[in-house]
Amino acid sequence: MTQATDIRWTIADLELIATDEWKRYEIIDGELFVTRAPHIKHQSAGGKIHARLLAWSESTGNGEPILAPGLIFSDADNVIPDVIWISNGRLAQVVDAEGHLTGAPELIVEILSEGVINQRRDREAKLKLYSIKGVQEYWIVDWRAQQIEVYQRQNAQLVQVATLFVNDVITSPLLPGFSCQVKQFF
Repeated sequence: MTQATDIRWTIADLELIATDEWKRYEIIDGELFVTRAPHIKHQSAGGKIHARLLAWSESTGNGEPILAPGLIFSDADNVIPDVIWISNGRLAQVVDAEGHLTGAPELIVEILSEGVINQRRDREAKLKLYSIKGVQEYWIVDWRAQQIEVYQRQNAQLVQVATLFVNDVITSPLLPGFSCQVKQFF
């Protein structure tokens, strides 16, 4: 007898079900995650992070941030992170004809939603997926606590290198010259 845990979802399955535009559907290692539209403070933080990355990107010409892009790594691994930053060279290599990314951007930002399941998804399942797929840096943003966990690639995996608070300044080796006081994201 097949149990619910034996079911592996794919992109093709999503095309067969009725979706709701106010929900986000993501698949990680064949497991379906459905979340509702995030809190307005969540969206505000994402917009502010995007704006800071956009200003830096426009001044340097090194790449671009994208809000809530589709990342389709495989039929069983496709997600919608809150913000990414991708270099121009990488973007040209991994965008498909439908405008989805089929490879890892250099930086992914996930903003925590309320609930243990949502937070475990970002801190565990997505961290593992992004590590396997070659993401160079991963920021987990907690708008409630106003802090950012920074993970960077070391020895072929993402490891936490810092937890930054409102008065700290965030920088990144991926973004030469970029710096922003954390409180500006909130």
